[in-house]
Amino acid sequence: MLEQYSKLLIFSEKILVSAKNKLKAMKTSYKSKEKWMEENQFLVHGLAWLATYVEALKQLRNWGQNLHNKGKLTEFESLTLEIAFVEYFQQIINGIPMSQTEFIRLQDFGIDHKKIPLGFSKSTLERFTSQNSFIDRKKKRLVQLASEKEKLVLFEDPGLNQEYQIIRDQFHRFNESKVRGKANIWHKADQLIPLELMEGLAEMGVFGLTIPEIYGGLGMNKLAMCVVSEELSRGYIGIGSLGTRTEIASELILLGGTDDQKKEFLPKIASGEIIPSAVFTEPDSGSDLGSITTNAKKSGNRYLLNGNKTWITHASRSNLMIILARTNSNLALKNKGLSIFLAPKSQGTPENLFPEANINGTEIKVLGYRGMKEFEIRLENFVVSEAGLLGGIEDGGFSQLMKTFESARIQTAARSIGVAQNALDLAISYANTRTQFNNKLIEFQRIYNKIAIMIAETILGRQLVYFAARNKDQGHRCDLEAGMAKLLCARIAWSCADNALQVHGGNGYALEYDISRVLCDARVLSIFEGTAEIQAQIIGRRVLE
Repeated sequence: MLEQYSKLLIFSEKILVSAKNKLKAMKTSYKSKEKWMEENQFLVHGLAWLATYVEALKQLRNWGQNLHNKGKLTEFESLTLEIAFVEYFQQIINGIPMSQTEFIRLQDFGIDHKKIPLGFSKSTLERFTSQNSFIDRKKKRLVQLASEKEKLVLFEDPGLNQEYQIIRDQFHRFNESKVRGKANIWHKADQLIPLELMEGLAEMGVFGLTIPEIYGGLGMNKLAMCVVSEELSRGYIGIGSLGTRTEIASELILLGGTDDQKKEFLPKIASGEIIPSAVFTEPDSGSDLGSITTNAKKSGNRYLLNGNKTWITHASRSNLMIILARTNSNLALKNKGLSIFLAPKSQGTPENLFPEANINGTEIKVLGYRGMKEFEIRLENFVVSEAGLLGGIEDGGFSQLMKTFESARIQTAARSIGVAQNALDLAISYANTRTQFNNKLIEFQRIYNKIAIMIAETILGRQLVYFAARNKDQGHRCDLEAGMAKLLCARIAWSCADNALQVHGGNGYALEYDISRVLCDARVLSIFEGTAEIQAQIIGRRVLE
């Protein structure tokens, strides 16, 4: 079967090349590349989704091949491979969902897949493009095996070495003892994650995971970051996202900070003494960071910052703000006039959210992702020492920030897979214990069909995340791989959460059931750290390059 998957991949890559060439031919008739991209956004984003599907299948095939080479490819992994290839190859041929209402089809590119040389038999094509009782039996068997594996940490062998397995087991135990049964209480009460739990995470090294040992961190790589973020998010996305704040802050300082800034801030971030917040977005800028208007004016040996910021996660409890502000007042410069500031502040309390007189803030009430809370804040002559200018360089903030986006998006993809795995866990557990019409729910075809696809997509997404992380660890440019992982895994998280709630039926809509929270948490994943549309734009542009 692995040979057939390789042939299907080659065929899919031919389709991708054909689609890319069609769009390149269209683009040549335009004088302005940007105007063409704008007027053909649907096709460019469709190309991004097609490229992402091809890469995801490639990484899944590689995973299967590696397990096969080691003699570890069991029936469970074999079924996962087949079901994933059938589902995704069918979507490539018949239409990939870019959202619930937007589908990109090969005819949109002007492609007839029947005119592309197969490289394999027509019977193979038929097997992978038709729904039949044969694949239905495979799905039923896969779900049966998953039910038998329900108490395992992961159903499949993820292909990682023992070090990463130990890390996953450690954080899985943490979830079982500290998070399970409590996350829903925090969510319903709209509570911050308890400080004692954060202290426990700090002791386990979560906040200094990728910070070098010389600065008090563990000095681990991005793959380890993904394993930890995924497993913690499986317990509760709010906890899994605590590390995102420290990851963004520490990477900014590591890559762009002065020696003094590294020595001052990194050990405190690693120990949990400093809780950072990313203060980038503004009410009128959204994803267009080059349009921000918060200004920073030099006054002696300090800067005075004025402006509005929104969607600031953990803004009240944090004691270090990483602020993106305009040091050049010429708005026409867009991102070339921005700088980053490391700005200490007092921690807020529930009674006094922002103790400083020159920070005003109000909480933004949200559906999910509640454990750190979101805020809109106003800075009024907020003082930052000139020593807080990142790297001591004015107008370099945008390029400094761009260097961290790859890691942030890879980590968000990992969080997405953690949420998807949580939804899958809940669906299997509920369907295994709930009886209707004298049968367990899990024995009904529409139920096990849903769960089978959830299993296949979660495993496929996990391998795409690992692929992006490994590329980052090897020092390669990986905005393409990070974008693909974030784009697809965010959709997988939402799909798994939605299907898991459907498996629960009316009970899933009740606040008492965890899946109602997981659904709310999953929805944000295709929005923050770059919306799905932004990811598709980045991927499409890179593929066309």
